[in-house]
Amino acid sequence: MAHYKMLDGNGAAVEAIRMAKVKVVSAYPITPQSTIAEKLSELCDSGELDAKYIRVESEHTAMSCALGAQLTGIRCATATASVGLALMHEVLNVVSGCRVPIVMPVVNRSLASPWSLWCDHQDSMAERDSGWIQLYCENVQDIYDTMIMAYRIAEDQRVLTPAMVCLDGFFLSHSMQKLVVPEQEEVDAFVGEYCRKNMYLDPEDPLVIDNLTGSNEITEMKYQQVRGFVNAEAVMEEVFEEFERKFGRRKSMVEGYNMEDAEAVIVCMGSMAGTAKYISDKLRAQGRKVGVVKVVSFRPFPYRKLRSVIGDIKKVAVLDRTTGFGGQGTPLWTETKSALPGDCLVKNYIGGLAGRDISLDTITRVYEDILAGELSEEPVWIDCDTEHAMGIREVRKA
Repeated sequence: MAHYKMLDGNGAAVEAIRMAKVKVVSAYPITPQSTIAEKLSELCDSGELDAKYIRVESEHTAMSCALGAQLTGIRCATATASVGLALMHEVLNVVSGCRVPIVMPVVNRSLASPWSLWCDHQDSMAERDSGWIQLYCENVQDIYDTMIMAYRIAEDQRVLTPAMVCLDGFFLSHSMQKLVVPEQEEVDAFVGEYCRKNMYLDPEDPLVIDNLTGSNEITEMKYQQVRGFVNAEAVMEEVFEEFERKFGRRKSMVEGYNMEDAEAVIVCMGSMAGTAKYISDKLRAQGRKVGVVKVVSFRPFPYRKLRSVIGDIKKVAVLDRTTGFGGQGTPLWTETKSALPGDCLVKNYIGGLAGRDISLDTITRVYEDILAGELSEEPVWIDCDTEHAMGIREVRKA
C-alpha cells in the first residue's frame, strides 16, 4: 500500500535510488545537488541502503567508478550538477558508448562564467549529444516517478542507454512537497534486479572494453547507439503505460494541457510547466484559447508525438532556460521548429537564466506576444533588460 512522504526534489531522487537497491554509490557534492550525495552517504553508513559508498575527488572519478562498478553486474548511482556535469563530459561519452545504462539525477544549474549557483538548463543542454537519454521533471512527484521508470527504460535490452533525470536546481531540488511512495515490494516488482548485458567485467571471462577502435567499426557502433534511442521511444511508452496501471500516475514523452480548441501554445520543459499551466487556466477564464505543451523527453526527442499533440495550432511559443549560443535559436526551439510544418509560426523565447524567476508575468507576456503573431528571426529575450544589457560590468580604460 502506498504512503505519503514530505520530501524535496533531491530527497525524492534519493528515495528512488534507495528503492532501486543500488549496490555502489560514487558521488561528489556540488550545489544544488550536494544533499543527494550527503543523504546517500548517510544511508550507506547506517545500513539502510546496502551499498558501498566510494569517496571520490571529482565528478570525473565519480562517473568512472560508477561505470566500472556497473560493468561488474550491479546497479550503481551517482548525481551531479553544472560544472560537475561538465567535468564528467569525457566519461559520459564512454558510458553511452559502452551501452551501460546508468541512471543519474542532474540538478540543473547554470554553467560558468559568470559563476552562478542558480538554475537554467545550459549544463544538460551542453551534453545533449553525449548519448544519454534526457528526461525533465515538473515537480517532486515527477522526480521520484521518473527515476523509477528511468531504470526500466535505460536497462531494457532494446535500449541499453544511460539516462539523466533532470530537475531544476532550487525550484525543485530544495522545494518540499508531498509525494506518494509505493511499497518496496511494488518497486521491486516494477524495476526488477539489475542484469548486465552487452559489455561486462569478469576475471573469469576477460573482455576488452573501450579499446582503440578503427574506422572500420566505429560507424556501426554509433549506429547501434542510434538504434537504442529509436527503440527508447517505444519502450518509454510501454513503461509509462505499465507504471500508470500499477501506480495510477500517467506520463508521456510529450504532455499537452488545455489543448482543445487552443489557438496558441507554449512549449517548455521542467518546473516552468506548472506556471504555464496556471496562466493558461487564468487566460482561458478570460476567453483566451491557450494551452501548454510540456516536453518530458528531450533525448530522444519525440518529434512525431510533438507534432501530433500540437496538431493544427499555428502559433507556437518555445520558452527555453538556455541560450543556444551561435545558433538561430535555442535547443528546444530548434527541435520544435524542425518537427512542425513550415506554415506554423514557431517563435523562440529565452528566459529564466541563472535562476531568474519564470514569473506569472513572464508567462503572460509570452502568451500575449505569440497571440499577436509577429515574426522574429532572433529569439525574444523575454525577461532581459536589453536596453541596458551592454553596459553591465563594462570595462573602460581610465
